Amino acid sequence: MTSVTAPFLPGYSQSYQDPDAALARVGEIYQANTAWLRERFQALVRGQGAVERSSACYPYVQVSTQRATRVDTRLSYGFVPGPGAYHTTLTRPDLFEGYYREQFKLLLASHQVPLEVGVSQQPIPLHFAFPDGIHVEGRLEPEVAGRLTEQFHLPDLQVMDDRIVNGTLSVAMDQPRPLALFTAPRVDFSLQRLRHYTATSPEHFQNYVIFTNYQFYIDEFIRYGHRLMQDPQTDFSAFVEPGDQFTPHRCFDQAPRGTPAARLPQMPAYHLLRPDRSGLTMVNIGVGPSNAKTITDHIAVMRPHAWLMLGHCAGLRNTQRLGDYVLAHGYVRDDHVLDDDLPLWVPLPALAEVQQALEGAVERITGLSGYALKEVMRTGTVATVDDRNWELRHYLEPMRRFSQSRAIAVDMESATIAANGFRFRVPYGTLLCVSDKPLHGQIKLPGMADDFYRRQVNQHLEIGLLAMELLRGNGLERLHSRKLRSFAEVAFQ
Repeated sequence: MTSVTAPFLPGYSQSYQDPDAALARVGEIYQANTAWLRERFQALVRGQGAVERSSACYPYVQVSTQRATRVDTRLSYGFVPGPGAYHTTLTRPDLFEGYYREQFKLLLASHQVPLEVGVSQQPIPLHFAFPDGIHVEGRLEPEVAGRLTEQFHLPDLQVMDDRIVNGTLSVAMDQPRPLALFTAPRVDFSLQRLRHYTATSPEHFQNYVIFTNYQFYIDEFIRYGHRLMQDPQTDFSAFVEPGDQFTPHRCFDQAPRGTPAARLPQMPAYHLLRPDRSGLTMVNIGVGPSNAKTITDHIAVMRPHAWLMLGHCAGLRNTQRLGDYVLAHGYVRDDHVLDDDLPLWVPLPALAEVQQALEGAVERITGLSGYALKEVMRTGTVATVDDRNWELRHYLEPMRRFSQSRAIAVDMESATIAANGFRFRVPYGTLLCVSDKPLHGQIKLPGMADDFYRRQVNQHLEIGLLAMELLRGNGLERLHSRKLRSFAEVAFQ
Protein backbone atom coordinates (compact mmCIF):
# COMPACT_ATOMS: atom_id res chain seq x y z
CA MET A 1 0.00 0.00 0.00
CA THR A 2 1.33 3.43 -0.89
CA SER A 3 1.49 6.25 1.64
CA VAL A 4 0.67 9.93 1.43
CA THR A 5 2.56 12.53 3.40
CA ALA A 6 1.34 14.95 6.06
CA PRO A 7 2.22 18.66 5.99
CA PHE A 8 4.81 18.24 8.77
CA LEU A 9 6.90 15.05 8.73
CA PRO A 10 8.98 13.42 11.50
CA GLY A 11 12.47 14.85 11.57
CA TYR A 12 11.37 18.47 11.24
CA SER A 13 12.51 20.61 14.20
CA GLN A 14 13.49 24.14 15.18
CA SER A 15 14.93 25.73 18.33
CA TYR A 16 13.30 28.56 20.26
CA GLN A 17 14.30 30.88 23.07
CA ASP A 18 10.87 32.50 23.17
CA PRO A 19 8.01 30.50 24.75
CA ASP A 20 5.33 32.15 22.61
CA ALA A 21 7.19 31.35 19.39
CA ALA A 22 7.68 27.74 20.53
CA LEU A 23 4.00 27.44 21.38
CA ALA A 24 2.98 28.93 18.04
CA ARG A 25 5.02 26.31 16.20
CA VAL A 26 3.49 23.51 18.28
CA GLY A 27 0.06 24.82 17.30
CA GLU A 28 1.00 25.09 13.64
CA ILE A 29 2.22 21.49 13.50
CA TYR A 30 -0.75 20.10 15.39
CA GLN A 31 -3.41 22.02 13.48
CA ALA A 32 -1.92 21.22 10.08
CA ASN A 33 -1.45 17.51 10.76
CA THR A 34 -4.86 16.92 12.36
CA ALA A 35 -6.65 18.92 9.65
CA TRP A 36 -4.87 16.82 7.05
CA LEU A 37 -6.04 13.60 8.76
CA ARG A 38 -9.60 14.87 8.79
CA GLU A 39 -9.35 15.69 5.09
CA ARG A 40 -8.00 12.22 4.32
CA PHE A 41 -10.88 10.69 6.25
CA GLN A 42 -13.38 12.72 4.24
CA ALA A 43 -11.69 11.49 1.08
CA LEU A 44 -12.23 7.90 2.27
CA VAL A 45 -15.90 8.65 2.95
CA ARG A 46 -16.22 9.96 -0.60
CA GLY A 47 -14.62 6.81 -1.95
CA GLN A 48 -11.25 8.42 -2.65
CA GLY A 49 -7.81 7.54 -1.30
CA ALA A 50 -8.74 3.91 -0.68
CA VAL A 51 -5.28 2.63 -1.61
CA GLU A 52 -3.23 5.17 0.34
CA ARG A 53 -2.19 4.93 3.97
CA SER A 54 -2.48 8.26 5.79
CA SER A 55 -0.18 8.99 8.72
CA ALA A 56 0.53 12.22 10.60
CA CYS A 57 2.43 12.61 13.87
CA TYR A 58 2.18 14.67 17.04
CA PRO A 59 4.41 17.67 17.72
CA TYR A 60 7.00 17.36 20.47
CA VAL A 61 9.10 19.60 22.68
CA GLN A 62 12.55 18.64 23.91
CA VAL A 63 15.08 20.28 26.19
CA SER A 64 18.74 19.22 26.37
CA THR A 65 21.16 20.41 29.00
CA GLN A 66 24.78 19.50 29.69
CA ARG A 67 24.83 20.50 33.32
CA ALA A 68 22.63 20.42 36.38
CA THR A 69 21.54 24.03 36.52
CA ARG A 70 20.93 25.29 40.03
CA VAL A 71 17.30 26.36 40.33
CA ASP A 72 15.15 27.78 43.11
CA THR A 73 14.99 24.81 45.51
CA ARG A 74 11.53 25.88 46.66
CA LEU A 75 10.05 24.99 43.25
CA SER A 76 8.22 21.69 42.84
CA TYR A 77 8.30 21.70 39.02
CA GLY A 78 9.67 23.65 36.06
CA PHE A 79 13.13 22.09 35.83
CA VAL A 80 14.76 18.81 34.80
CA PRO A 81 16.61 16.75 37.43
CA GLY A 82 20.01 16.64 35.73
CA PRO A 83 22.02 16.69 32.50
CA GLY A 84 20.51 14.98 29.46
CA ALA A 85 17.69 15.19 26.97
CA TYR A 86 14.03 15.35 28.02
CA HIS A 87 11.16 14.92 25.58
CA THR A 88 7.36 14.79 25.42
CA THR A 89 4.72 14.73 22.71
CA LEU A 90 2.03 17.43 22.82
CA THR A 91 -1.63 17.65 21.86
CA ARG A 92 -4.50 20.15 21.78
CA PRO A 93 -2.43 23.36 22.08
CA ASP A 94 -5.73 25.22 21.73
CA LEU A 95 -6.91 23.65 24.99
CA PHE A 96 -3.58 23.66 26.85
CA GLU A 97 -2.24 26.98 25.58
CA GLY A 98 -1.84 28.58 29.00
CA TYR A 99 -0.44 25.43 30.56
CA TYR A 100 2.15 24.84 27.82
CA ARG A 101 3.23 28.48 27.81
CA GLU A 102 3.89 28.38 31.56
CA GLN A 103 5.90 25.14 31.32
CA PHE A 104 7.97 26.54 28.45
CA LYS A 105 8.68 29.75 30.38
CA LEU A 106 9.84 27.84 33.44
CA LEU A 107 12.15 25.56 31.44
CA LEU A 108 13.76 28.47 29.64
CA ALA A 109 14.25 30.38 32.89
CA SER A 110 15.62 27.36 34.76
CA HIS A 111 18.13 26.08 32.21
CA GLN A 112 18.94 28.92 29.82
CA VAL A 113 18.93 26.53 26.85
CA PRO A 114 16.62 26.64 23.81
CA LEU A 115 13.53 24.49 23.43
CA GLU A 116 13.48 22.16 20.46
CA VAL A 117 10.05 21.88 18.83
CA GLY A 118 9.44 19.39 16.06
CA VAL A 119 7.45 16.47 14.72
CA SER A 120 7.65 13.23 16.69
CA GLN A 121 7.58 9.64 15.48
CA GLN A 122 4.27 9.08 17.34
CA PRO A 123 1.29 8.87 14.93
CA ILE A 124 -1.91 10.72 15.74
CA PRO A 125 -4.79 8.20 15.86
CA LEU A 126 -7.58 9.12 13.49
CA HIS A 127 -10.17 9.31 16.29
CA PHE A 128 -8.06 11.85 18.16
CA ALA A 129 -7.83 14.16 15.16
CA PHE A 130 -11.49 15.03 15.85
CA PRO A 131 -11.46 17.16 19.04
CA ASP A 132 -15.24 16.92 19.41
CA GLY A 133 -15.03 13.15 19.73
CA ILE A 134 -16.62 12.13 16.45
CA HIS A 135 -17.35 8.42 16.17
CA VAL A 136 -15.73 7.92 12.82
CA GLU A 137 -16.89 4.33 12.29
CA GLY A 138 -20.51 5.41 12.54
CA ARG A 139 -20.17 7.42 9.34
CA LEU A 140 -18.94 4.57 7.18
CA GLU A 141 -20.40 1.54 5.53
CA PRO A 142 -19.42 -1.60 7.47
CA GLU A 143 -17.06 -2.90 4.77
CA VAL A 144 -15.25 0.45 4.60
CA ALA A 145 -15.10 0.80 8.40
CA GLY A 146 -13.38 -2.56 8.54
CA ARG A 147 -10.49 -1.15 6.49
CA LEU A 148 -9.81 1.82 8.78
CA THR A 149 -6.85 0.02 10.34
CA GLU A 150 -5.27 -0.25 6.89
CA GLN A 151 -5.86 3.42 6.09
CA PHE A 152 -5.12 5.16 9.41
CA HIS A 153 -3.51 4.73 12.78
CA LEU A 154 -6.10 3.93 15.44
CA PRO A 155 -5.81 4.36 19.24
CA ASP A 156 -3.18 2.02 20.66
CA LEU A 157 -3.29 1.26 24.38
CA GLN A 158 0.38 0.27 24.30
CA VAL A 159 1.36 3.95 24.12
CA MET A 160 -1.23 5.21 26.63
CA ASP A 161 -0.17 3.58 29.89
CA ASP A 162 0.78 5.28 33.15
CA ARG A 163 4.37 4.06 33.52
CA ILE A 164 5.69 7.63 33.73
CA VAL A 165 3.19 8.54 36.43
CA ASN A 166 3.83 5.33 38.35
CA GLY A 167 7.60 5.65 38.14
CA THR A 168 7.98 2.30 36.37
CA LEU A 169 9.11 3.52 32.94
CA SER A 170 12.51 2.20 31.89
CA VAL A 171 14.34 4.46 29.41
CA ALA A 172 17.34 3.30 27.37
CA MET A 173 20.56 5.22 27.97
CA ASP A 174 20.53 6.72 24.47
CA GLN A 175 16.88 7.82 24.61
CA PRO A 176 15.41 11.07 26.00
CA ARG A 177 13.77 10.89 29.39
CA PRO A 178 10.17 12.05 29.87
CA LEU A 179 9.48 15.74 30.21
CA ALA A 180 5.80 15.37 31.22
CA LEU A 181 3.67 12.87 33.13
CA PHE A 182 1.45 12.13 30.13
CA THR A 183 2.19 11.53 26.47
CA ALA A 184 -0.07 13.09 23.83
CA PRO A 185 -2.01 9.84 23.10
CA ARG A 186 -2.66 9.35 26.83
CA VAL A 187 -3.99 12.91 27.09
CA ASP A 188 -6.18 12.51 24.01
CA PHE A 189 -7.61 9.26 25.34
CA SER A 190 -8.63 10.94 28.60
CA LEU A 191 -10.11 13.96 26.82
CA GLN A 192 -12.40 11.62 24.91
CA ARG A 193 -13.31 9.76 28.11
CA LEU A 194 -14.12 12.97 29.99
CA ARG A 195 -16.70 13.89 27.39
CA HIS A 196 -18.20 10.39 27.63
CA TYR A 197 -18.38 10.15 31.43
CA THR A 198 -19.38 13.74 32.27
CA ALA A 199 -21.34 14.91 29.19
CA THR A 200 -19.32 18.12 29.11
CA SER A 201 -16.47 19.16 26.84
CA PRO A 202 -12.90 19.07 28.22
CA GLU A 203 -12.41 22.78 27.58
CA HIS A 204 -14.91 23.57 30.35
CA PHE A 205 -12.96 21.80 33.10
CA GLN A 206 -11.49 24.20 35.64
CA ASN A 207 -8.34 23.98 37.76
CA TYR A 208 -10.15 23.56 41.08
CA VAL A 209 -12.25 20.39 41.25
CA ILE A 210 -14.71 19.17 43.88
CA PHE A 211 -15.93 15.57 43.92
CA THR A 212 -19.05 14.45 45.74
CA ASN A 213 -20.92 11.20 46.20
CA TYR A 214 -24.42 12.65 46.59
CA GLN A 215 -26.74 14.43 44.17
CA PHE A 216 -27.88 16.77 46.95
CA TYR A 217 -24.58 18.62 46.68
CA ILE A 218 -24.94 18.92 42.92
CA ASP A 219 -28.47 20.29 43.25
CA GLU A 220 -27.20 23.05 45.52
CA PHE A 221 -24.19 23.73 43.27
CA ILE A 222 -26.56 24.21 40.31
CA ARG A 223 -28.63 26.71 42.30
CA TYR A 224 -25.42 28.44 43.38
CA GLY A 225 -24.13 28.60 39.81
CA HIS A 226 -27.29 30.17 38.45
CA ARG A 227 -27.39 32.70 41.29
CA LEU A 228 -23.83 33.77 40.50
CA MET A 229 -24.74 34.33 36.86
CA GLN A 230 -27.02 37.13 38.10
CA ASP A 231 -24.52 38.53 40.62
CA PRO A 232 -22.79 41.71 39.36
CA GLN A 233 -19.93 41.23 41.86
CA THR A 234 -18.79 37.76 40.75
CA ASP A 235 -15.81 37.15 38.48
CA PHE A 236 -17.21 33.86 37.16
CA SER A 237 -18.05 34.25 33.48
CA ALA A 238 -20.39 31.31 32.79
CA PHE A 239 -22.00 28.19 34.22
CA VAL A 240 -21.92 24.94 32.22
CA GLU A 241 -24.07 21.86 32.79
CA PRO A 242 -24.17 18.40 31.15
CA GLY A 243 -24.89 18.60 27.45
CA ASP A 244 -22.64 21.70 27.36
CA GLN A 245 -25.64 23.76 28.41
CA PHE A 246 -23.96 27.17 28.67
CA THR A 247 -25.35 30.01 30.80
CA PRO A 248 -23.25 33.19 30.47
CA HIS A 249 -23.08 35.85 33.15
CA ARG A 250 -25.74 38.50 32.64
CA CYS A 251 -23.13 41.22 32.02
CA PHE A 252 -22.35 39.63 28.63
CA ASP A 253 -25.91 40.18 27.43
CA GLN A 254 -25.93 36.77 25.74
CA ALA A 255 -28.63 34.14 25.63
CA PRO A 256 -27.97 30.70 27.14
CA ARG A 257 -27.01 28.10 24.56
CA GLY A 258 -26.66 24.37 24.30
CA THR A 259 -29.11 21.58 24.94
CA PRO A 260 -29.50 19.83 28.29
CA ALA A 261 -28.28 16.25 28.22
CA ALA A 262 -31.07 13.89 27.26
CA ARG A 263 -30.03 11.71 30.17
CA LEU A 264 -27.41 12.24 32.84
CA PRO A 265 -24.13 10.43 32.21
CA GLN A 266 -22.35 8.16 34.65
CA MET A 267 -20.57 11.05 36.40
CA PRO A 268 -22.13 14.40 35.44
CA ALA A 269 -19.90 17.49 35.71
CA TYR A 270 -20.79 21.14 36.30
CA HIS A 271 -18.45 24.07 35.76
CA LEU A 272 -18.25 27.64 37.02
CA LEU A 273 -15.90 29.24 34.51
CA ARG A 274 -13.25 31.89 34.88
CA PRO A 275 -11.38 33.06 31.75
CA ASP A 276 -8.06 31.79 33.12
CA ARG A 277 -9.52 28.37 34.05
CA SER A 278 -9.18 29.12 37.76
CA GLY A 279 -12.89 28.47 38.28
CA LEU A 280 -14.65 25.51 39.87
CA THR A 281 -15.66 22.12 38.51
CA MET A 282 -17.93 19.80 40.49
CA VAL A 283 -18.47 16.14 39.62
CA ASN A 284 -20.96 13.68 41.07
CA ILE A 285 -18.87 10.50 41.08
CA GLY A 286 -21.60 8.38 42.65
CA VAL A 287 -20.73 5.66 45.11
CA GLY A 288 -17.61 3.52 45.09
CA PRO A 289 -13.87 3.56 44.47
CA SER A 290 -14.12 2.40 40.84
CA ASN A 291 -15.84 5.60 39.73
CA ALA A 292 -13.47 7.66 41.88
CA LYS A 293 -10.44 6.14 40.16
CA THR A 294 -11.97 6.36 36.69
CA ILE A 295 -12.76 10.06 36.78
CA THR A 296 -9.52 11.13 38.48
CA ASP A 297 -7.50 9.07 35.97
CA HIS A 298 -8.92 11.30 33.27
CA ILE A 299 -9.26 14.70 34.97
CA ALA A 300 -5.57 14.41 35.91
CA VAL A 301 -4.51 15.14 32.30
CA MET A 302 -6.09 18.60 32.67
CA ARG A 303 -3.40 19.29 35.32
CA PRO A 304 -5.71 20.81 37.94
CA HIS A 305 -4.24 22.75 40.84
CA ALA A 306 -6.29 20.96 43.52
CA TRP A 307 -9.12 18.51 44.03
CA LEU A 308 -11.25 17.90 47.10
CA MET A 309 -13.67 15.22 48.21
CA LEU A 310 -16.88 16.49 49.84
CA GLY A 311 -19.31 13.78 50.79
CA HIS A 312 -20.89 11.72 53.51
CA CYS A 313 -19.36 9.10 55.74
CA ALA A 314 -20.15 6.79 58.60
CA GLY A 315 -18.87 8.10 61.92
CA LEU A 316 -17.03 5.52 64.02
CA ARG A 317 -16.75 7.28 67.37
CA ASN A 318 -19.57 7.49 69.88
CA THR A 319 -18.63 11.11 70.57
CA GLN A 320 -19.48 12.10 67.00
CA ARG A 321 -22.89 13.44 66.07
CA LEU A 322 -24.76 13.39 62.79
CA GLY A 323 -23.68 16.46 60.86
CA ASP A 324 -20.18 16.62 62.35
CA TYR A 325 -17.30 17.16 59.94
CA VAL A 326 -14.31 14.87 59.41
CA LEU A 327 -11.08 16.40 58.09
CA ALA A 328 -8.97 13.50 56.83
CA HIS A 329 -5.28 13.56 57.69
CA GLY A 330 -4.68 9.90 56.88
CA TYR A 331 -6.34 7.03 55.01
CA VAL A 332 -6.84 3.29 55.37
CA ARG A 333 -6.81 2.06 51.78
CA ASP A 334 -9.26 -0.83 51.68
CA ASP A 335 -10.58 0.31 48.28
CA HIS A 336 -8.04 -1.87 46.36
CA VAL A 337 -8.54 -0.27 42.91
CA LEU A 338 -5.10 1.35 42.98
CA ASP A 339 -3.13 -1.47 44.60
CA ASP A 340 -1.30 -2.26 41.35
CA ASP A 341 -0.49 1.39 40.60
CA LEU A 342 0.39 2.69 44.06
CA PRO A 343 1.57 0.05 46.55
CA LEU A 344 -0.17 0.00 49.92
CA TRP A 345 3.10 0.72 51.70
CA VAL A 346 3.19 4.20 50.12
CA PRO A 347 1.92 6.75 52.68
CA LEU A 348 -0.47 9.50 51.59
CA PRO A 349 0.74 12.64 53.40
CA ALA A 350 -1.65 15.31 54.56
CA LEU A 351 -0.89 18.50 52.61
CA ALA A 352 -0.61 21.42 55.02
CA GLU A 353 -1.82 24.00 52.50
CA VAL A 354 -5.02 22.07 51.79
CA GLN A 355 -5.63 21.12 55.43
CA GLN A 356 -5.30 24.73 56.53
CA ALA A 357 -7.71 25.93 53.83
CA LEU A 358 -10.33 23.36 54.79
CA GLU A 359 -10.03 24.05 58.51
CA GLY A 360 -10.06 27.79 57.89
CA ALA A 361 -13.21 27.45 55.79
CA VAL A 362 -14.97 25.45 58.53
CA GLU A 363 -14.03 28.13 61.06
CA ARG A 364 -15.34 30.98 58.92
CA ILE A 365 -18.60 29.31 57.90
CA THR A 366 -19.49 27.88 61.35
CA GLY A 367 -18.19 30.85 63.34
CA LEU A 368 -16.25 28.50 65.62
CA SER A 369 -12.52 28.48 66.26
CA GLY A 370 -9.89 26.98 68.52
CA TYR A 371 -11.18 24.52 71.10
CA ALA A 372 -14.79 25.30 70.19
CA LEU A 373 -14.18 23.97 66.65
CA LYS A 374 -13.83 20.47 68.12
CA GLU A 375 -17.58 20.54 68.78
CA VAL A 376 -18.29 20.13 65.06
CA MET A 377 -15.10 18.74 63.46
CA ARG A 378 -12.58 16.00 64.08
CA THR A 379 -9.29 15.48 62.29
CA GLY A 380 -8.25 11.88 61.83
CA THR A 381 -8.00 8.79 59.68
CA VAL A 382 -10.66 7.89 57.12
CA ALA A 383 -11.05 4.25 56.09
CA THR A 384 -12.15 3.80 52.47
CA VAL A 385 -13.68 0.39 51.68
CA ASP A 386 -14.94 -1.30 48.52
CA ASP A 387 -17.89 -3.03 50.24
CA ARG A 388 -20.95 -0.82 50.68
CA ASN A 389 -22.40 -3.30 53.17
CA TRP A 390 -19.34 -3.61 55.39
CA GLU A 391 -21.71 -3.27 58.37
CA LEU A 392 -23.06 -6.76 57.65
CA ARG A 393 -19.75 -8.46 58.43
CA HIS A 394 -19.33 -9.93 61.88
CA TYR A 395 -19.29 -7.03 64.32
CA LEU A 396 -15.80 -7.72 65.70
CA GLU A 397 -14.04 -7.76 62.31
CA PRO A 398 -14.60 -4.11 61.30
CA MET A 399 -14.39 -2.94 64.91
CA ARG A 400 -10.91 -4.38 65.35
CA ARG A 401 -9.55 -3.06 62.06
CA PHE A 402 -10.98 0.41 62.47
CA SER A 403 -9.84 0.66 66.06
CA GLN A 404 -6.29 -0.47 65.27
CA SER A 405 -6.03 2.11 62.48
CA ARG A 406 -7.51 4.84 64.71
CA ALA A 407 -10.07 5.53 61.99
CA ILE A 408 -12.84 7.98 62.82
CA ALA A 409 -14.93 7.57 59.65
CA VAL A 410 -15.64 5.17 56.77
CA ASP A 411 -16.51 5.95 53.16
CA MET A 412 -15.95 4.47 49.68
CA GLU A 413 -14.16 7.20 47.74
CA SER A 414 -11.86 9.47 49.77
CA ALA A 415 -8.71 7.33 49.88
CA THR A 416 -9.02 6.62 46.16
CA ILE A 417 -9.18 10.32 45.30
CA ALA A 418 -6.31 11.12 47.66
CA ALA A 419 -4.19 8.24 46.32
CA ASN A 420 -4.70 9.32 42.73
CA GLY A 421 -3.94 12.90 43.74
CA PHE A 422 -0.65 11.67 45.18
CA ARG A 423 0.02 9.53 42.10
CA PHE A 424 -0.76 12.32 39.63
CA ARG A 425 0.89 15.11 41.68
CA VAL A 426 -2.43 16.93 42.21
CA PRO A 427 -2.89 18.51 45.67
CA TYR A 428 -5.78 16.74 47.42
CA GLY A 429 -7.92 16.94 50.51
CA THR A 430 -11.03 15.46 52.13
CA LEU A 431 -13.78 16.97 54.24
CA LEU A 432 -16.63 14.58 55.02
CA CYS A 433 -19.88 14.93 56.93
CA VAL A 434 -21.14 12.22 59.30
CA SER A 435 -24.49 10.96 58.04
CA ASP A 436 -24.82 7.77 60.10
CA LYS A 437 -23.16 5.83 62.94
CA PRO A 438 -23.85 2.16 62.22
CA LEU A 439 -21.58 0.88 64.98
CA HIS A 440 -23.64 2.83 67.48
CA GLY A 441 -27.14 2.02 66.28
CA GLN A 442 -27.69 5.12 64.15
CA ILE A 443 -28.16 3.70 60.67
CA LYS A 444 -29.16 5.62 57.57
CA LEU A 445 -32.95 5.44 57.13
CA PRO A 446 -34.91 7.27 54.41
CA GLY A 447 -36.79 9.82 56.51
CA MET A 448 -33.84 10.58 58.76
CA ALA A 449 -31.50 10.92 55.80
CA ASP A 450 -33.74 13.36 53.93
CA ASP A 451 -34.01 15.62 56.97
CA PHE A 452 -30.27 15.48 57.54
CA TYR A 453 -29.46 16.31 53.91
CA ARG A 454 -31.73 19.35 53.88
CA ARG A 455 -30.09 20.75 57.00
CA GLN A 456 -26.43 20.02 56.31
CA VAL A 457 -25.63 19.97 52.59
CA ASN A 458 -25.74 23.73 52.02
CA GLN A 459 -23.26 24.49 54.79
CA HIS A 460 -20.91 21.67 53.76
CA LEU A 461 -20.84 22.84 50.14
CA GLU A 462 -20.32 26.43 51.23
CA ILE A 463 -17.28 25.29 53.22
CA GLY A 464 -15.86 23.44 50.22
CA LEU A 465 -16.34 26.42 47.90
CA LEU A 466 -14.66 28.77 50.37
CA ALA A 467 -11.75 26.34 50.83
CA MET A 468 -11.15 26.38 47.09
CA GLU A 469 -11.18 30.18 47.03
CA LEU A 470 -8.66 30.22 49.87
CA LEU A 471 -6.38 27.83 47.96
CA ARG A 472 -6.70 29.95 44.85
CA GLY A 473 -5.90 33.10 46.79
CA ASN A 474 -2.80 31.58 48.38
CA GLY A 475 -1.09 31.23 45.00
CA LEU A 476 0.34 28.26 43.14
CA GLU A 477 3.79 28.57 44.71
CA ARG A 478 2.33 27.57 48.08
CA LEU A 479 -0.21 25.08 46.77
CA HIS A 480 1.98 22.76 44.69
CA SER A 481 3.91 20.74 47.22
CA ARG A 482 7.34 19.17 46.82
CA LYS A 483 5.97 16.25 48.86
CA LEU A 484 4.20 15.05 45.72
CA ARG A 485 7.31 14.96 43.52
CA SER A 486 9.61 11.94 43.11
CA PHE A 487 13.41 11.73 42.96
CA ALA A 488 13.93 12.22 39.19
CA GLU A 489 10.75 14.14 38.54
CA VAL A 490 9.40 15.33 35.20
CA ALA A 491 9.63 19.08 34.61
CA PHE A 492 5.99 19.74 33.65
CA GLN A 493 3.54 20.49 36.46
